[in-house]
Amino acid sequence: MPEDRIYGIHPVMEALLGGKKMEKILLRKGIDSPVAVQITDLARQQDIQVQFVPREKMDHLAKGGNHQGVIAILARLDYVSLEEAVEAAAARPGFPTILLLDGVSDVRNFGAIARTCECAGVGALILPAKGGAAVNQDAVKTSAGALLRIPACKVPNLRTAIFYLKASGYTVTGTSAGQPRTIYQADFRRPVALVMGAEGKGISRGILELCDELVSIPQLGEIGSLNVSAAAAVVLYEAVRQRMNT
Repeated sequence: MPEDRIYGIHPVMEALLGGKKMEKILLRKGIDSPVAVQITDLARQQDIQVQFVPREKMDHLAKGGNHQGVIAILARLDYVSLEEAVEAAAARPGFPTILLLDGVSDVRNFGAIARTCECAGVGALILPAKGGAAVNQDAVKTSAGALLRIPACKVPNLRTAIFYLKASGYTVTGTSAGQPRTIYQADFRRPVALVMGAEGKGISRGILELCDELVSIPQLGEIGSLNVSAAAAVVLYEAVRQRMNT
């Protein structure tokens, strides 16, 4: 599936509810579903063109994917500026949280992380322009639509973004295996910019050096590391726990 399309009833509905800009929505001729009626109504409210097309065309466009009779053609993929990402995070209730991903390139991991971020109240995602995961159909589906709800920012250089976050009052917390200080000793009851690195490589040295603090997730097994999406969930929900007990 090309990156300018979203297919499936739930992802398309989430895109509409999230205000995603679309060229048009394609519905399979003869589709009979209350959700399809709702999608049509929402699309027309937002002045999005709706077309009914044969199943064969839908199958061709989806290239084997389970489109469920619904395909959205995106106008473009919207990224916000770094300034807009910080403003969006600050506008949320409670302590603002921003997640930076350093070298996380697996699309499904990225989608799963975005889903956790939405559930945990993360205000924005910051990604490197090069070397990061693509925000494509697989990522959107894995995120269950979360990527259409969380402001995402792509920056040429994560270092520059970190300097800006520090100047904006954020504590930059990096996660790194083997650190004596654990996530349970960290203080998440303040504005936090959390940095997660790719599996195996972890956070790059240059970014590690810019972090205000480094923390680890305690592990009792022998494998030595968690999947990055699982690690993000553990850290983010420790932040949720602390903030709920404030």
